[in-house]
Amino acid sequence: MMKKILLFLCLIISFNTFAKQTLTVYTYDSFVSEWGPGPQIKENFETLCNCELNFVAVDSAASMLSKIILEGKNTKADILLGIDMNLIEQAKKTNLFDKHPFENLNEILSMPIEWQDDIFVPFDYGYFAFVYNQNNITKPPKSMEELINRNDISIVIQDPRTSTVGLGLLTWIKSLYGNQSSKTWNKLSKKIVTVTKGWSDAYYNIFLTGEADMVLSYTTSPAAHIMFENDSSFKADSFKEGNYITIEVAAKLKNSQHIELANMFLEFMLTDDFQSSIPSTNIMYPVINLKDGLPDSFSELSIPSKVLQINPTTIMNKRDEWTQEWLNNYKK
Repeated sequence: MMKKILLFLCLIISFNTFAKQTLTVYTYDSFVSEWGPGPQIKENFETLCNCELNFVAVDSAASMLSKIILEGKNTKADILLGIDMNLIEQAKKTNLFDKHPFENLNEILSMPIEWQDDIFVPFDYGYFAFVYNQNNITKPPKSMEELINRNDISIVIQDPRTSTVGLGLLTWIKSLYGNQSSKTWNKLSKKIVTVTKGWSDAYYNIFLTGEADMVLSYTTSPAAHIMFENDSSFKADSFKEGNYITIEVAAKLKNSQHIELANMFLEFMLTDDFQSSIPSTNIMYPVINLKDGLPDSFSELSIPSKVLQINPTTIMNKRDEWTQEWLNNYKK
C-alpha cells in the first residue's frame, strides 16, 4: 500500500513537468471508442500530467504491432498498448522497446500468474472462451473435446494472422492437443461458419445477428450484456480441460522523445485511476486490486479452474508453422 501511495505522490509532483508535451499511444480501435476505456483514461491522465495524450488506433492488436514494425525507429509512437503476451517475444525481437521503470511488478500486480518481463507491463487480463446465448443453446459444451465432437453447434472465430483472439485459439488448441492439433482443426473447421479479421466483426456482425451459435471471445464478455442490457442470457463456460489466459500489455518505445512522460504513463497505468475503467469498459479483469472492487456483474462470471499458457518464445518460433497447420485444415 505504501508503494502505491508513493507512486501516486510522484505522479502528482510531476504535474507541471510535462506541460505542452504530447504522448502518443498506439492501441486498438475498441480501446479508444466512446464505450471503451480510452476517453476516461485520457481525461484522467491529462489532468494528472498537464500534457496531451494522443491515441492512435488501428483495427487490431496484431495490426498495431505490424504498424510499429513497419515504421521502425521512425515511429511516432511513445507507447504501444494492447498486444497480448502471445506477441511479446515477436515485439521484443524488433529491439524497438525499452525496459519499464518498475523494480518488482509483482508487488503491485494481482494476477493468476507471476509476471517476469522487464519490458512489457500488464494492464488487464482474461481467459479465452466460447460465448453463447442460453436461450438458444440449452446444453452447451462443457469441454473443448465436446465442442469439437458436437455436430449441432456452429461457431465463428477470428483469423490468427490478424487477431490476438484468433491467435489465442491457436495456442489454446496446441496447448491441449499438441501433435494431434491438425486432426483437431480438421474436425473443428466443419463447425466454423466464417473467420473474421477481428473480434468486433465476429461478435457483433456474426454472432449477435444469429449467424453462429457461439463466438470465440472471453469469459468476461457476458458481463457487458449484464451491465449495459440487463441481460444474463449470455454465458461463457469454463472448459474442464482449462481455458487459455490472455494478458494485455504495454511498453514504451526506445526512440520516444518523451521517455519520462512515457514512464509516468506506465506508472499511472497501474493506479486505480486507470485500472478502475477496465472492468466496465474493456470488460476484462484489472491487474491490481481495485479500491471499490469489481462490478457486480463480474460475480456472475465463470472463472476457469485451470489456466493454460504456452511460453511466448515457443509461440514466436512456432506461430507460422501452427498458422499453416490451421490453414491446411480450414477449407471454407
